[in-house]
Amino acid sequence: MNDATELEFAGFWSRTGAAIIDTILLMLITAPILISIYGTDYFTSEEVIAGSWDFLISWVLPAFATIIFWIYRAATPGKMAIRAKILDAETGRAASTGQLIGRYFTYFVSIIPLCLGIFWIGFDKRKQGWHDKLAGTVVVKSKNTGPEPVVFNS
Repeated sequence: MNDATELEFAGFWSRTGAAIIDTILLMLITAPILISIYGTDYFTSEEVIAGSWDFLISWVLPAFATIIFWIYRAATPGKMAIRAKILDAETGRAASTGQLIGRYFTYFVSIIPLCLGIFWIGFDKRKQGWHDKLAGTVVVKSKNTGPEPVVFNS
């Protein structure tokens, strides 16, 4: 995925699909652990954080796992499924560890004002959310990622 002519910016809907995949995988891992520690009442509790294990499993583990995937694979499993990668916006090379850590924490900047920074992806010509702009990253994917190109017999 190095030749820029073979890449396109990953848009809002493909990135939404990737986020759904990541969320499902994360829930499949964390929910059984949280239930084993806090019981099923955990999901009906009004507490933001049920305890130290909840903080570690629900906040620290996802942050750590996401950043590690980004550092070593330039993508989470969801982004890998859509053949997308996170790259430095200026050079097109791998994003630095600092950029990726910053990108994770600037997700909150994108989400807090009614998710406007996420929806921005749909309107931006480079398909960058606010977190991408702040971190200096872009998300790209291979063109023509289907099983075969569309060809019609005229």
